[in-house]
Amino acid sequence: MIIDETLEPRHLNRKIQALWEASAPKIRSIEKTYEPGKGAPVFTVQGRYTARGWTEWTQGFQYGSAILQFDATAEREFLDAGRSRTADGMASHVTHAGVHDHGFNNVSTYGNLRRLMNEGRIEESPWERGFYELALKASGAVQAARWSEIKDGGGYIYSFNGPHSLFVDTIRTLRALALSHLLGHALMGENDRRISLLERLIRHARATAEYSVYYGEGRDSYDVRGRTAHEAIFNTNDGNYRCPNSQQGYSPYTTWTRGLAWAMCGFAEQLEFLATVSGGELEPFGGRAEVEGFLRKAALAVCDFYLENTPADGIPYWDTGAPGLARMGDYLARRADPFNDFEPVDSSAAAIAAQGLLRLGRYLQGCGEEEAGRRYWQAGLTVLDTLFAEPYLSRDSNHQGLLLHSVYHRPNGWDYVPPGRKVPCGESSMWGDYHAREVALYLQRIVEGKPYLTFFG
Repeated sequence: MIIDETLEPRHLNRKIQALWEASAPKIRSIEKTYEPGKGAPVFTVQGRYTARGWTEWTQGFQYGSAILQFDATAEREFLDAGRSRTADGMASHVTHAGVHDHGFNNVSTYGNLRRLMNEGRIEESPWERGFYELALKASGAVQAARWSEIKDGGGYIYSFNGPHSLFVDTIRTLRALALSHLLGHALMGENDRRISLLERLIRHARATAEYSVYYGEGRDSYDVRGRTAHEAIFNTNDGNYRCPNSQQGYSPYTTWTRGLAWAMCGFAEQLEFLATVSGGELEPFGGRAEVEGFLRKAALAVCDFYLENTPADGIPYWDTGAPGLARMGDYLARRADPFNDFEPVDSSAAAIAAQGLLRLGRYLQGCGEEEAGRRYWQAGLTVLDTLFAEPYLSRDSNHQGLLLHSVYHRPNGWDYVPPGRKVPCGESSMWGDYHAREVALYLQRIVEGKPYLTFFG
């Protein structure tokens, strides 16, 4: 990736405003035409959002997008839509014991609404605040209950695949545990045992850093620093790690870039969160230096890998080891090509990764590491400069997607391939659109001098 050192946040302001202008009619179109009985909208086919019954992990991104639109533009219709849809349609996600996606669904809805109330953007209402906070308390505890113990005192929140499965994605859903903990909640176990949500957050983050991220330290023959495995497999009988695996990437020994992006954003976000936690609370887990140390090591590794394995303009292909890349020559030295004949790009990974780069850059600068922080900050701006323009930003009012050239599940063949094309292109995903909006709001607040955007408010 070639980092543009000249970009400043204000240089992207016009593109950010164009994004919100394009976004509004798309939210309205989905609200007007989508049939909720079909399940949550997941990705587009020929420009129209469709469902893919699996775990309904995108519902919160749909309603959360309307909340973000209000946050950015103050258009009340979007607050009303997001608020009513959250109240009417998200309860089952709060108590969903079968998934690892609580931070996606519930923080994007209940969490955003609570944050807006904290900021005075929506009127204070004790009962409404209590409604949001009860949902967030329960969500974090239910998420934390999906727990597998591993050797040496470790553990992790297991994926919907079962107790043997640690997904790299889940690092970003730790925000559900963080908010529940901040609200004074805990998971209550057998014999009224009080289980700390902060403890489970830290233990899961540590397991992800240890087993999902590589550091070039000789772990196996494919140990490249910063590479991530989508899934880590454990023997649940004895807690031993067994092998890497991949559900949505090309192989266990290549890097699925959306999983990489989840790690980039999740580790950086947790560094920001834990900086607000008192040193005393972190002492039982080794203290601040220990906890922030493994988070920093992981965040730096995955962000560096992204910079080294992404095309010049900051938009990645869907997997860094996808076999068709070998037929594309020196593809890293030029701009990504979403219309090539060999492998699809994944703009949703770029949207998620950009936020991770920006947050890590700002965090490091706040720690006095100005030069290191600036590198990641400028890289994040570079990604967004590409992403918030054609051919990625969709201005077509007949297309319900905001961010084009997103990929869902390439191995399963779920993504739409247009006539005359050989690989998926031109379509959108609900998580890609949400994260494009979220990172646009993040940067807009910096440009406008408004409060820094965090999930914990």
